[in-house]
Amino acid sequence: MTSAQRIAIVGPGGAGKSTLARRLGERLGLPVIHLDVEHWRPGWVETPVEEWERKVRELAGRERWIIDGNYGGTMEIRMAAADTIVFLDFPRWLCLWRVLRRQIRYLGRTRPDMTEGCPERLSLQFVRWIWEYPRTRRPGVLARMRTAGAHARHVILRSPREVEAFVASLPYPHRASSAPQPSPRA
Repeated sequence: MTSAQRIAIVGPGGAGKSTLARRLGERLGLPVIHLDVEHWRPGWVETPVEEWERKVRELAGRERWIIDGNYGGTMEIRMAAADTIVFLDFPRWLCLWRVLRRQIRYLGRTRPDMTEGCPERLSLQFVRWIWEYPRTRRPGVLARMRTAGAHARHVILRSPREVEAFVASLPYPHRASSAPQPSPRA
Protein backbone atom coordinates (compact mmCIF):
# COMPACT_ATOMS: atom_id res chain seq x y z
CA MET A 1 0.00 0.00 0.00
CA THR A 2 2.99 2.31 0.00
CA SER A 3 1.98 3.39 -3.50
CA ALA A 4 -1.44 4.54 -2.28
CA GLN A 5 -1.92 8.24 -2.90
CA ARG A 6 -5.71 8.60 -2.55
CA ILE A 7 -7.31 6.69 0.31
CA ALA A 8 -11.04 6.91 1.07
CA ILE A 9 -12.06 5.71 4.55
CA VAL A 10 -15.73 4.89 5.15
CA GLY A 11 -17.76 3.11 7.80
CA PRO A 12 -20.36 3.66 10.50
CA GLY A 13 -20.19 6.46 13.03
CA GLY A 14 -17.86 5.60 15.88
CA ALA A 15 -15.81 3.09 13.89
CA GLY A 16 -12.70 5.26 14.07
CA LYS A 17 -12.50 6.70 10.55
CA SER A 18 -10.89 9.98 11.60
CA THR A 19 -8.46 8.32 13.98
CA LEU A 20 -7.38 5.88 11.28
CA ALA A 21 -7.07 8.73 8.77
CA ARG A 22 -4.70 10.60 11.11
CA ARG A 23 -2.63 7.48 11.72
CA LEU A 24 -2.38 6.65 8.02
CA GLY A 25 -1.54 10.27 7.24
CA GLU A 26 1.39 10.13 9.66
CA ARG A 27 2.47 6.73 8.45
CA LEU A 28 2.24 7.40 4.72
CA GLY A 29 2.92 11.13 4.63
CA LEU A 30 -0.40 11.94 2.98
CA PRO A 31 -2.57 14.99 3.72
CA VAL A 32 -5.69 14.15 5.74
CA ILE A 33 -9.12 15.61 4.96
CA HIS A 34 -11.90 15.09 7.49
CA LEU A 35 -15.22 15.50 5.68
CA ASP A 36 -16.93 16.59 8.90
CA VAL A 37 -14.64 19.64 8.98
CA GLU A 38 -15.36 20.40 5.33
CA HIS A 39 -19.13 19.82 5.49
CA TRP A 40 -20.23 21.53 8.68
CA ARG A 41 -20.20 25.23 9.37
CA PRO A 42 -20.19 26.64 12.93
CA GLY A 43 -23.43 25.98 14.75
CA TRP A 44 -24.01 22.69 12.92
CA VAL A 45 -25.03 24.43 9.69
CA GLU A 46 -24.73 22.15 6.65
CA THR A 47 -23.08 23.20 3.42
CA PRO A 48 -25.71 23.54 0.66
CA VAL A 49 -25.91 20.42 -1.54
CA GLU A 50 -24.59 21.92 -4.80
CA GLU A 51 -21.73 23.67 -3.04
CA TRP A 52 -20.92 20.47 -1.11
CA GLU A 53 -20.71 18.38 -4.26
CA ARG A 54 -18.37 20.94 -5.88
CA LYS A 55 -16.23 20.96 -2.75
CA VAL A 56 -15.94 17.15 -2.67
CA ARG A 57 -15.06 17.06 -6.38
CA GLU A 58 -12.30 19.60 -5.75
CA LEU A 59 -10.97 17.66 -2.73
CA ALA A 60 -11.09 14.31 -4.54
CA GLY A 61 -9.42 15.85 -7.57
CA ARG A 62 -6.26 16.60 -5.63
CA GLU A 63 -3.20 14.50 -6.34
CA ARG A 64 -2.74 13.00 -2.85
CA TRP A 65 -5.10 12.58 0.09
CA ILE A 66 -6.75 10.54 2.77
CA ILE A 67 -10.43 11.45 3.06
CA ASP A 68 -12.50 10.09 5.92
CA GLY A 69 -16.25 10.24 6.18
CA ASN A 70 -19.43 8.87 4.70
CA TYR A 71 -21.73 11.50 3.19
CA GLY A 72 -23.52 9.09 0.88
CA GLY A 73 -24.45 11.75 -1.65
CA THR A 74 -20.78 12.23 -2.56
CA MET A 75 -19.36 8.80 -1.72
CA GLU A 76 -19.19 7.73 -5.36
CA ILE A 77 -17.10 10.80 -6.22
CA ARG A 78 -14.50 9.83 -3.63
CA MET A 79 -14.56 6.14 -4.46
CA ALA A 80 -14.12 6.86 -8.17
CA ALA A 81 -11.06 9.01 -7.41
CA ALA A 82 -9.53 6.72 -4.75
CA ASP A 83 -6.82 4.17 -5.41
CA THR A 84 -7.59 2.53 -2.04
CA ILE A 85 -10.87 2.25 -0.14
CA VAL A 86 -10.78 1.28 3.53
CA PHE A 87 -14.13 0.16 4.94
CA LEU A 88 -14.32 -0.10 8.72
CA ASP A 89 -16.98 -2.79 8.95
CA PHE A 90 -17.28 -2.84 12.73
CA PRO A 91 -20.05 -4.27 14.92
CA ARG A 92 -22.67 -1.73 15.88
CA TRP A 93 -22.26 -2.31 19.61
CA LEU A 94 -18.59 -1.26 19.35
CA CYS A 95 -19.47 1.83 17.31
CA LEU A 96 -22.17 2.84 19.79
CA TRP A 97 -19.78 2.37 22.70
CA ARG A 98 -17.16 4.53 20.98
CA VAL A 99 -19.69 7.26 20.18
CA LEU A 100 -20.82 7.31 23.81
CA ARG A 101 -17.19 7.48 24.96
CA ARG A 102 -16.52 10.30 22.48
CA GLN A 103 -19.61 12.15 23.74
CA ILE A 104 -18.29 12.02 27.30
CA ARG A 105 -14.76 12.97 26.28
CA TYR A 106 -15.78 16.02 24.24
CA LEU A 107 -18.94 17.03 26.11
CA GLY A 108 -19.63 20.65 25.22
CA ARG A 109 -16.42 20.92 23.18
CA THR A 110 -15.53 20.49 19.54
CA ARG A 111 -13.50 17.38 18.73
CA PRO A 112 -10.37 17.76 16.57
CA ASP A 113 -11.94 16.26 13.42
CA MET A 114 -14.97 18.56 13.46
CA THR A 115 -15.55 22.19 12.48
CA GLU A 116 -14.88 24.67 15.28
CA GLY A 117 -18.20 25.84 16.68
CA CYS A 118 -19.80 22.39 16.41
CA PRO A 119 -19.64 21.00 19.95
CA GLU A 120 -20.01 17.25 20.33
CA ARG A 121 -23.61 16.12 20.42
CA LEU A 122 -25.47 12.84 20.45
CA SER A 123 -28.96 12.46 19.06
CA LEU A 124 -31.38 9.58 18.94
CA GLN A 125 -31.31 9.90 15.13
CA PHE A 126 -27.52 9.35 15.07
CA VAL A 127 -27.77 6.37 17.46
CA ARG A 128 -30.50 4.89 15.24
CA TRP A 129 -28.34 5.48 12.12
CA ILE A 130 -25.46 3.54 13.71
CA TRP A 131 -27.73 0.75 14.92
CA GLU A 132 -29.37 0.34 11.51
CA TYR A 133 -26.14 0.82 9.52
CA PRO A 134 -25.43 -2.90 8.96
CA ARG A 135 -28.87 -3.37 7.42
CA THR A 136 -29.55 -0.02 5.76
CA ARG A 137 -26.16 1.47 4.77
CA ARG A 138 -23.60 -1.35 4.61
CA PRO A 139 -25.06 -3.03 1.49
CA GLY A 140 -24.95 0.28 -0.40
CA VAL A 141 -21.35 0.98 0.64
CA LEU A 142 -20.28 -2.46 -0.56
CA ALA A 143 -22.18 -1.96 -3.83
CA ARG A 144 -20.48 1.41 -4.40
CA MET A 145 -17.12 -0.18 -3.72
CA ARG A 146 -17.89 -2.76 -6.43
CA THR A 147 -19.04 -0.14 -8.94
CA ALA A 148 -17.57 3.35 -8.46
CA GLY A 149 -14.56 1.93 -6.63
CA ALA A 150 -14.06 -1.22 -8.70
CA HIS A 151 -10.59 -0.09 -9.85
CA ALA A 152 -9.36 0.58 -6.28
CA ARG A 153 -7.77 -1.69 -3.73
CA HIS A 154 -10.39 -2.68 -1.13
CA VAL A 155 -9.41 -3.09 2.50
CA ILE A 156 -12.23 -4.26 4.77
CA LEU A 157 -11.35 -4.20 8.46
CA ARG A 158 -13.78 -5.78 10.91
CA SER A 159 -12.15 -5.17 14.29
CA PRO A 160 -9.69 -2.91 16.09
CA ARG A 161 -7.21 -5.81 16.00
CA GLU A 162 -7.42 -5.90 12.19
CA VAL A 163 -6.89 -2.11 12.09
CA GLU A 164 -3.76 -2.46 14.24
CA ALA A 165 -2.38 -5.24 12.04
CA PHE A 166 -3.11 -3.20 8.91
CA VAL A 167 -1.38 -0.07 10.23
CA ALA A 168 1.58 -2.10 11.51
CA SER A 169 2.00 -3.65 8.07
CA LEU A 170 2.66 -0.24 6.51
CA PRO A 171 6.16 1.22 6.24
CA TYR A 172 7.08 4.85 6.85
CA PRO A 173 8.11 5.74 3.29
CA HIS A 174 8.01 9.50 3.80
CA ARG A 175 10.44 9.33 6.71
CA ALA A 176 13.06 7.12 5.12
CA SER A 177 14.95 9.94 3.43
CA SER A 178 14.61 12.53 6.16
CA ALA A 179 15.15 10.36 9.22
CA PRO A 180 18.57 10.68 10.79
CA GLN A 181 20.61 7.54 10.44
CA PRO A 182 22.14 6.08 13.60
CA SER A 183 25.90 6.39 13.71
CA PRO A 184 27.84 3.14 13.75
CA ARG A 185 29.29 2.23 17.12
CA ALA A 186 32.98 1.53 17.40
